[in-house]
Amino acid sequence: MRVLSAVLLSTALMVPGLAPTMALADDHIGPATITVTGEGVVTAAPDLATVSLGVTTQGETAAAAMAANTEALTAVLERVKAAGVEDRDIQTSTLNLNPNWSNSDGSSMPVIQGYVASNILSIRVRDLAKLGGVLDAAITDGANTLNGISFGLAEPDPAMDEARKEAVAKARARAELLVTAAGASLGKIVSINESGMGMPVPMYRMEAAMADAPVPVQGGEVGVTANVTITWEIVQP
Repeated sequence: MRVLSAVLLSTALMVPGLAPTMALADDHIGPATITVTGEGVVTAAPDLATVSLGVTTQGETAAAAMAANTEALTAVLERVKAAGVEDRDIQTSTLNLNPNWSNSDGSSMPVIQGYVASNILSIRVRDLAKLGGVLDAAITDGANTLNGISFGLAEPDPAMDEARKEAVAKARARAELLVTAAGASLGKIVSINESGMGMPVPMYRMEAAMADAPVPVQGGEVGVTANVTITWEIVQP
């Protein structure tokens, strides 16, 4: 009986914990193979921003808190739309009405001292040149809650395809290096698996707004990432 022999070769990869593996097997098991993971990253200037903002109000009663919130948010919506945001790009993401509990009198049991209403909108801005003006318009007419801004690509597929190509090229280059160093060559592809796709949220900078100027915001770059794991047969001399 022939004894199966295996050789494991590993090297540090860009993705921790993922190392190329080379397995040599006898004729009863099948051809030797090597498995390598490659990562591709493509960056681009964003052309879409998503803003999370809204209005938080207080009132002695639940109805009063909600009425104040509705009035302020209606004004915000009018200004935002006037700044160029379409109805399809405005969506309510959070609507809350909660009692404001307090035990400021020193008693052990808290009591309700008014109510807090909060209505948060998710607003997409497709023209980044208008982003500062949209923020300025919202804040001017009552928006007092800003949960953040995320930047992205309206059409991420072209960038993602380039990242996939880069990931495959890196995986093949690493596999060829290892197999050639071992005195063999790459054969046909056995399998290709894709994982870890994503568009990371970039850092952004927001500075204090001047009274006569829109809020300055910088989008920087966004990146798309693709990871592919490919297994090849090894052609031995």
